[in-house]
Amino acid sequence: MRDSDMGRWTHPATILVATDLSDLDHLMPFALEQAGETGARLILLHVLPASVAVIAADASGMPYYNTSSALETAEEMLRPWCEVAARRGIRCDELVREGHPTQQIAAIARQYQADRVLLGTRSRSKLGKLLLGSVAEQVLRSVYLPVITVGPEAHLPVASDGERVVLHATTLRETSRPSAALACQVAAIRNAKLVLLHVLPPIDVMQRKGMSTGLESKAMVELRILAEQTGAGCCSAVEPVVAHGNPFIEILALAAARHAGLIVLGATRRLAFEHLTRERTIYRVLSHARCPVLTLREPQPMPEEVQSETGSAHVVTPSPHH
Repeated sequence: MRDSDMGRWTHPATILVATDLSDLDHLMPFALEQAGETGARLILLHVLPASVAVIAADASGMPYYNTSSALETAEEMLRPWCEVAARRGIRCDELVREGHPTQQIAAIARQYQADRVLLGTRSRSKLGKLLLGSVAEQVLRSVYLPVITVGPEAHLPVASDGERVVLHATTLRETSRPSAALACQVAAIRNAKLVLLHVLPPIDVMQRKGMSTGLESKAMVELRILAEQTGAGCCSAVEPVVAHGNPFIEILALAAARHAGLIVLGATRRLAFEHLTRERTIYRVLSHARCPVLTLREPQPMPEEVQSETGSAHVVTPSPHH
């Protein structure tokens, strides 16, 4: 990760807000808050799937498919929010595109050099959950940018005199270091404490294997080292925490107990079909978190790194851990 990446991720000049239109009322307060804090420009995007058409009627009353009408309707729904942003001194442009949502979001992010992507949904139906899991997770693995997801249970923090907290759940893998560094920088900007969480297997499982648990675990030693290194890089208070149990339950429980204003996760590179697995930790956290979730994909290896690992410039064998 380059220093220039960290700078633009923590102080974005452009935030791409991707909406399915049904989530506008829920998503836009977060978008406006972030743009107000950073001075960023908002690109408000709706992608109309190519297979979707709106039925209209001609002069004889015969139905026909009217895609242009769907585009106009989407623009009319986006425009009032751009006007709200303008009244707050925030530049906001609306865009409506046709095509595959994930591909269009990634393409627009590149075209407008977005520094952050914001996604959301307000639906709690099975369809809404599927969209949240598939589109959001595919996007965060398609762009090497922070992707902030506002789930159906997320809400803006209520002003209080209590300690502000950013929670980062880490796997302690070397490739997860960029997301830890980003979490610390975001915490420093928010004047918040960074809580580094690593979730271990249940205590009885580890004890049967003769492994140390809790504060005496090897993971806690590594977590303390990471906390020290991360805190030194961003001058923010960092607290290491280990927990035992189901990762998604422990992440959500600690976030709720500490009233976290943001959860930060690192995402691994996996096969496309694995992205849609409903039982995966990242999917459940995105679906049930009571605050926004920032996810950063692990960096892709450089070509020379791949060549060195494989011993060939022509054959690339994926790592079994990704």
